[in-house]
Amino acid sequence: MLDKAKSALVTGANKGKDIASIATKGSSKVKGKLLSFRQDSDLTPEDVLIARDYIKAYWPKLERYHPKDDESLIGLPKPFLVPSYAEGHEFDYDEMFYWDSYFMVQGMMDEQHKELVMGILEDLVYLFKRFKVIPNASRLYMTARSQPPLLTSFIFDVYQAYDPGKDWLKDHIDVAQKEYEVVWMGTRKPNARLVHEGLSRYYDFNYLHDIAEAESGWDMTPRFNRKALNYLPVDLNALLYKYETDFARAARILGNKKEAEKWDEAAEARKKTMNKLMWDRLRGLFYDFNYKKNKRGNVSSLATYFPMWAGAVSEQQAKQLVKSLKRFENKGGLATTDALPIGQMVIPSLPTQWAYPNGWAPLHFIVVKALERYGYHDDARRVATKWIKCNLAWYNEHGVFLEKYNVVSPDRPPAKGVYPSQTGFGWTNAVFERLCQDYVDKRA
Repeated sequence: MLDKAKSALVTGANKGKDIASIATKGSSKVKGKLLSFRQDSDLTPEDVLIARDYIKAYWPKLERYHPKDDESLIGLPKPFLVPSYAEGHEFDYDEMFYWDSYFMVQGMMDEQHKELVMGILEDLVYLFKRFKVIPNASRLYMTARSQPPLLTSFIFDVYQAYDPGKDWLKDHIDVAQKEYEVVWMGTRKPNARLVHEGLSRYYDFNYLHDIAEAESGWDMTPRFNRKALNYLPVDLNALLYKYETDFARAARILGNKKEAEKWDEAAEARKKTMNKLMWDRLRGLFYDFNYKKNKRGNVSSLATYFPMWAGAVSEQQAKQLVKSLKRFENKGGLATTDALPIGQMVIPSLPTQWAYPNGWAPLHFIVVKALERYGYHDDARRVATKWIKCNLAWYNEHGVFLEKYNVVSPDRPPAKGVYPSQTGFGWTNAVFERLCQDYVDKRA
């Protein structure tokens, strides 16, 4: 999104409607109809009903269909979703984003949305086949970088939800393997990502640190100290571990035992290296590794839970990670980083919206699923419920969902980033709906 951000800053789009003005406008439409809920009590389906109806009505605003190239906008064969839309807002989207798309479909894995969900996956596959990379977004000027790789997770979510068959699985896993090999395990331009002891980094064809940071999706964050090309990110390598285990899983489904064993060995090798370079036993967290300086970074972030989500940690590590939740947990949910000491601030700095006190929907989804995977169901429910209530309280007060939230002071706006704060918002709406399905509906 950084290219959009730069454009917005130049054109003055950040002088358009801010969160407060949009929220006030939205509030007038729903005030008096909303249900109150007690912060200290369990949520009921009635508490979230109006908010979920708003989300259902909002999806058509985000759906686009552009089958032909149009200047910089890449044509895609199927309809897709954009991250947000607000009528009259100067900063908007017409392009599909890679990792946004994965999280946006999480609330709609049902028969009603089958054609849309499978079509979005086909669009991602099309992009790789055409450009030999899944770009940050479907813009020609964004083909120099990608975004966090979630293709195999998307494939298996669709496979489990809709059972499209083994031939379909093989065809799609073959594309994901090519993406893994060409993009994420590339050693030279245009994909010089595999750089140190079998681990990969975020990258940009133009070899610019800030644009490589944009490939992480965390634009901007204190994690990399404005030197993203020098770091082996813990989340990226956990995602690649997940690719390797997903390839092994697919090989077993397709009856190829030797292929599965090959991928098991690759995943095990990556896990050992990640533990050696990134795991801090005393603090009970994983840290990004600066391979240029041969030392771990010093910013504690929710990226540490990606290995747990991917199934790459031991039971003892999982126990320590659960204990470490207190570093991030606040009234409204999980802050993206812990409260940063002065010495960890990035100077000179761009606004770091992927940091304390902000919380983000995709990271809550990852952490909740990580906790569930290792059997910490009460902790998962607590985190999910805090996040639902944070989102719901803002919606009940202002009539909108946000791109991100101030989880430390949920009644205050989130810290700003390099592009104008967005309402809507695709992945917030989707994760809210998914967590309601998992933790409100099932409890009723």
